Amino acid sequence: MTNFIPIFPLGIVVYPGEKLNLHIFETRYQQLITDCYAEHKPFGIPVVLPNGLADMGTIVEISEIVKIYDDGKMDISTKGLKVFRTLEVIKSIPDKLYSGAIVTYPSNEEQQNRLMMQKVVAALRALHNAIHVSKDFKKTDEELMSYDIAHHAGLSLEEEYELLGLMHESQRLEYLKRHLTKVLPLLNEMESLKEKIKLNGHFKELKGFNFDI
Repeated sequence: MTNFIPIFPLGIVVYPGEKLNLHIFETRYQQLITDCYAEHKPFGIPVVLPNGLADMGTIVEISEIVKIYDDGKMDISTKGLKVFRTLEVIKSIPDKLYSGAIVTYPSNEEQQNRLMMQKVVAALRALHNAIHVSKDFKKTDEELMSYDIAHHAGLSLEEEYELLGLMHESQRLEYLKRHLTKVLPLLNEMESLKEKIKLNGHFKELKGFNFDI
C-alpha cells in the first residue's frame, strides 16, 4: 500500500506509540499542522541524519493543539502511529508551503517476547543505576515493548534510526540487548576510574607485603 502524506522532517527518531510535544515556529509547518488538524489527517516525520534526509520515518497524529501564540507559533501534542518508508519526496505541493512524500508501510511484527524483554529491562535498569538516573516508563514491565524503552538506552541518533528500520520485535530487542551488553562494562570501568581519581592524593590504608609468608 502506498500513500501520499505531508512531511515534517526532523533530526529525531519518533517511534510508534511515542508521545511527542512540538513547538512549531516555521510558517510552512504552521500551515501543515493547521491543515492536518482541520482535516483530521496524520503527517510524517522522516528522520534527518547528518548526511541528509533518511528513507524511514514515522506517521504521527495530532492529539491536541495546546497553544497558538499571537505570532502564529504553536505548541502541539502528537502520537506516533506506524513506520513508513519514503518512495519519493514531493518537494513542491500546489498552494502549499510544505513538502510531501509518497510512502509505503512495511509490515511490522510486534509480537511480544517476554523473556527477552525481561533481560533487556534488567540491563537497562542496571545502566540507569550506573549513571544515577531514574525513569518512569508509565507502563508495567509486562506491558513494555522495545519502542517504549529505546530512547532510554543511550543510543545515538544513527542507532535509533537503525532500530526504527527493524521490522520485528525480537530483532529490536536483540539490538537493544547487544547495545546494553557493550555499554555496561564501559560504564563500570568509568566508575572504577572515577573512584581511583577520587582516592589520588588521599591517605590510603594499605597492607604491606609480608616477607615471612
